[in-house]
Amino acid sequence: MKKRMVALLAGISLAALLAGGCASKEAVKKEEPIQPSAGISMTESAKPVDTAEQARLAELARLARLAEQARPAEQARLDALKAAALELKFQTVYFDFDKADLRQDARDVLSKNAEVILKSVAGTKVQIEGHCDERGSAEYNLALGEGRARSVQKYLTTLGVKADVLSIISYGKEKPAVKGSDEAAWAKNRRAEFVIVK
Repeated sequence: MKKRMVALLAGISLAALLAGGCASKEAVKKEEPIQPSAGISMTESAKPVDTAEQARLAELARLARLAEQARPAEQARLDALKAAALELKFQTVYFDFDKADLRQDARDVLSKNAEVILKSVAGTKVQIEGHCDERGSAEYNLALGEGRARSVQKYLTTLGVKADVLSIISYGKEKPAVKGSDEAAWAKNRRAEFVIVK
C-alpha cells in the first residue's frame, strides 16, 4: 500500500511539473526565409565590407581622440607663449642706491608698462619683483626690495591698473641680473621686474 501511495504521489507530481513547464513554452515556429527589403538586393547585402575603408575610419577616429587629448596641453602651451610675449613688452624699472622712490625715467617706463597691462587679456595677473644690489644684509635688502615693488604697484594703480591684477614679491639680493661688484653691475641689480603669473 505504501508503495502504491508513493508511486501515485510521484506520478501526480510529475504530471504537475510537466503541465506547468509546458504552459510557459511557446510553440516553435518553422523557420521562414527572410525576404529582402525593397531597394536592397541580396547581392548588395552580401558584399564584403571594404577593409581599406574600415582602416581609414579607424585611423580618423584615433586621430580625433588624440586631438581631444592634445587640446588642453596645446592651450597651456599657447597661454605660456602669450605670457612670454607679454613679458617681453615689459621694461625694467631701475632705482638709485638705497632708494625705493621712483625717478622720472622709471615713471616713463611704468606708463608704458601700464599700457601693456591694460591691453592684456582679461584675467592676466602681473607680479612685480623687487630686487637690490649685493650691498647690505639679506634682511635689509628684502625690505628694500619690497619697498621698491610697492612703489611700482602704487604708481601703476594711479595710472588705472586695478590693484587685484598686481602682486608683489621681494627677492632682495638673491637674484642679481648682472654678476659683479662694481657700480655698473649694482645699478643693473637695483630694479623692479614684471612677471606674468596667470
